[in-house]
Amino acid sequence: MKYVLPVLAALALQTGAAQAEFSISFAWGDIPRCTSGRPGTVPSPAFAIRDLPAGTTSVEFRLRDINVPTFNHGGGKLKVSRAGQLPAGAFKYKSPCPPNGAHVYEWTATARAGNKVVGKASARRNYPE
Repeated sequence: MKYVLPVLAALALQTGAAQAEFSISFAWGDIPRCTSGRPGTVPSPAFAIRDLPAGTTSVEFRLRDINVPTFNHGGGKLKVSRAGQLPAGAFKYKSPCPPNGAHVYEWTATARAGNKVVGKASARRNYPE
């Protein structure tokens, strides 16, 4: 029993070190206003990326409507080598388009080094604001 706690502590440290936290932020930009419940395909917003984990080769972005999480808004996977600005229009996705008032939307970003996940980040905004 006296060996179990140190082993569990070591495993917890290794698990925590496997994925780093980084941050993203965004603004909706110039997408057409949509409140019909029928989203259109639009260019991605500009993203600010901070503290991207070392070794990151790509970042996958996905949009989720927190109020209707089963709807697939899509996203994109891009080669990214360092933190900074990702310009608007880097990929296409299905726009936010709530049919009944504002919804909360969340972009998630998964950083990968090859096929290995090295970090995750997310940012939320209401639409329409």
